[in-house]
Amino acid sequence: MSKNKDKNVKPVSIGGQAVLEGVMMRGKSSMATAVRDADGIIRIEKKRIKPQKERNLFFRLPLVRGVVSFISSLVGGSSVLMRSAEVYGEEEPSKAEKWLAEKLKINVMGVVTTLSLILGLALAVFLFMWLPQFIRVTIEGWCGEGFQFNLWAKNFIEGGLKLLIFLCYILLVSLMKDIRRTFMYHGAEHKTISCYEKGLELTVENARKCSRVHDRCGTTFMVFVMVISILTFALTESLIGTSIEKFYRVLLKLALLPIVAGLSYELLKLLAKTKSPLVYPLKVPGLLLQRITTREPDDDMLEVAITAFKAVMEMDEDPSIEEVEFVTAQKRSVLLEKVKQKLLDNGITEESESEWIVSLVIGCKRSELNCETLVTPKYVEEIDRITLERISGRPLWYCIGDTDFYGYKIKVDERVLIPRPETEILVSESKKVVKSDSKVLDLCTGSGAIAISVKKETSATVTASDISRDALSLAKENAKANGVDIEFVESDMFSALVGRKFDVIISNPPYIPSDDIQTLQKEVKDFEPTLALDGGKDGYVYYKIIADNARAYLNDNGVLLLECGIGQAEKVRSMLDGFTSVEIIKDYENIDRIVKAVL
Repeated sequence: MSKNKDKNVKPVSIGGQAVLEGVMMRGKSSMATAVRDADGIIRIEKKRIKPQKERNLFFRLPLVRGVVSFISSLVGGSSVLMRSAEVYGEEEPSKAEKWLAEKLKINVMGVVTTLSLILGLALAVFLFMWLPQFIRVTIEGWCGEGFQFNLWAKNFIEGGLKLLIFLCYILLVSLMKDIRRTFMYHGAEHKTISCYEKGLELTVENARKCSRVHDRCGTTFMVFVMVISILTFALTESLIGTSIEKFYRVLLKLALLPIVAGLSYELLKLLAKTKSPLVYPLKVPGLLLQRITTREPDDDMLEVAITAFKAVMEMDEDPSIEEVEFVTAQKRSVLLEKVKQKLLDNGITEESESEWIVSLVIGCKRSELNCETLVTPKYVEEIDRITLERISGRPLWYCIGDTDFYGYKIKVDERVLIPRPETEILVSESKKVVKSDSKVLDLCTGSGAIAISVKKETSATVTASDISRDALSLAKENAKANGVDIEFVESDMFSALVGRKFDVIISNPPYIPSDDIQTLQKEVKDFEPTLALDGGKDGYVYYKIIADNARAYLNDNGVLLLECGIGQAEKVRSMLDGFTSVEIIKDYENIDRIVKAVL
């Protein structure tokens, strides 16, 4: 390991591995994997690992520790690769995967990881143990019956063939687009570690200038494994005094692999500690091969590698930092069930809420949720955030941030009431009397939902008033978002509208009796503004103000449209003296809801 020029920088003991669209970094007591997902967001997973100094003394012995590291890298590396694939989540599950998951309840990802490891080992045995032996035996056959190379020649020929096969394999897989990108991330990993070792600040600009080859690379380790295996096997056969052939030769090589891995690990660590030109020739083969297994990364890849590196450094230095799991891509149907169960566990039994949360976030119809289409981590994260907010008791539409009213998107939060479906009847009734040249007043506008809908549907001149400055601020945002020109007036009922006349006055005023507010649902009493709910002691305070003043603000034949609470319509109608026609209109549940009066 090289000394750092900056004495304030600690010698690095961090190594890494390139994964699908990311980098894994491993330190003394932690590991972190950073992956850029399909939405371009860097996702990170942080885990604690057992420090080497806390392991059993036997597993820390020279040679033994190399075998442990080799097995750990093999198993852990495959697992990390599969985890990165879960984050990126590009591919849909195959029919076979669906059948295994649904019918046999099999963890497909776990099976795939295990099979990948087994098939990878089998391929390695075939390519680097059996195939070189087969080619060497074939060459002996070409040289005539009974011809055989001596023990050392056999091993050096097979070793040379093994290196050649390894080189061809690397060159062949590098033709694949995904592998080329993985090699670029491999380069990003090396540049990041080199940047730190040089004592430079860990920035994309600094890392870009550093070398993409490194003394402690796994590629160099593999070269050492192949070279040392030649010597180890030749020496073993010399000690035995006879040549081992066929199947037994492969078994012997497998048996000697732990020794080879242990020796290779110790050699790699030893050579990485020095920059002496005397040992440079031993490093050259691995460094040259890294020119193939690494490629120049782009700045986005360097950013991912630096993110993983910094996470490991922080965790190694601060044991209190908690582990973090990836937010991974998930199937729509699975995600829907998770949200539904979380809500149910917290006493929210309305199934439609889980459907609204998932469908609105990912932008699909509720009928399209029960399918295997993958939802990317960006949307999974947003769905989790909204679900946690909803569990806290916050109303669903505040959690989502907007709601649909009369086909228009209306932003809502704690500044205003959430528009109810029955309020849309006010808009429907207004369309029967409002003309394009009409002047309309939306009294107690709140979110501006009524004013915006009337304006969009009729093109009339619309004025919207409210006593709440916060509500008006949000209403203006909604008007701008919906592309309508509405006059907003801060007014305590009619106080700021003196002398003005309108053809239609629409209002959904506060109508809950003061003493009843604390009996309302938690979502309403704890989150929606009391100012927009409290209708005074009997619930009729604002209806009385409207009844006493509306005639002065209406033109001849003007129309008054009022929404009422349950059981209030008859009394509101009785207040409207001086109107030639007063009728009650029922809502969708056949409840008296709207009072319509004509002057």
